[in-house]
Amino acid sequence: MKIALLSLAMLGSPLTVPVNDRVPHLNVEATCKATVAADKAMGLALSQSYDDCMRDENNAQQQLPPVWLAASAAVQKQCEGEAVAGGSESYVDLLTCIQMAGYAQSLAPATPLRGASKNRNSKKP
Repeated sequence: MKIALLSLAMLGSPLTVPVNDRVPHLNVEATCKATVAADKAMGLALSQSYDDCMRDENNAQQQLPPVWLAASAAVQKQCEGEAVAGGSESYVDLLTCIQMAGYAQSLAPATPLRGASKNRNSKKP
């Protein structure tokens, strides 16, 4: 019996999908509703409608899977935290964060700068 259960556990383990392989589910509807309400309360002339907000969020969600899979676990964790910070959840924020992290990683490493240090040209006796 123990061997059968162990075999089943071993067979089932490759079917487990790590959390990093799935884009997190975000409650963007609440965020869009809150954004529209806040815009109205502040009397913004160029406020975004709920439908436009949802369109942006849905477009970002559709673009996320390949970008998410290409990101490191550290970037995923950091960006997911930023995308849900303050209680407003946004696929647009998540996508932008991952894209910016990828862009930053693609830049050539900065060369060390010496600047105009007072000590650079001084010779110690």
